[in-house]
Amino acid sequence: MNDFTLDELNTLIAVFEKAGIAEDGSAEAVMFSRVKAAQAERAELESMDFDDCLGGACKL
Repeated sequence: MNDFTLDELNTLIAVFEKAGIAEDGSAEAVMFSRVKAAQAERAELESMDFDDCLGGACKL
């Protein structure tokens, strides 16, 4: 699977917002919701400091 980068996800969100997608259960709204969730997950992943996990100190 080809995952989007955080910058690409941010761009997609901006496009959806400019299009004025309403959260009405339409296919577009569902896709916008999925893109926002993916963006939040990617942002969290990129903000993690994996050096803190050395030696099993944290679990992913």
